[in-house]
Amino acid sequence: MRIARPTDNLEPLAQMYMQGLGFETLASFTNHDGFDGVILGQPNAPYHLEFTCQPGHHAGRAPSADHLLVFYVPKRTEWEHDCERLAASGFREVRPVNPFWDQNGRTYEDVDGYRVVLQNAWWDV
Repeated sequence: MRIARPTDNLEPLAQMYMQGLGFETLASFTNHDGFDGVILGQPNAPYHLEFTCQPGHHAGRAPSADHLLVFYVPKRTEWEHDCERLAASGFREVRPVNPFWDQNGRTYEDVDGYRVVLQNAWWDV
């Protein structure tokens, strides 16, 4: 799975996600049909994030405060470490729109206003 979105802050945003979530640069490109970008993730993981920037185009901020990228981290000590790492990398802790995410998690906002939730729970349906 790939989650892709534009940004006006390509380099700082990439650094935040690499430092905050421990992602690596899997690929990057410059002037690919007018776009610059970076693909971040963990090697061999079934998902990655792609951030792109189109010179001369303003991507703007997140359309709402409820656009979330949620990571489930069931081990408490690992979750606490991940929360500290996100905060240290420049993510700002914020109150979620939906109070559900406060029950077992913390919500953070990146430089573009998009939010990442670290949920201290197992995901189940």
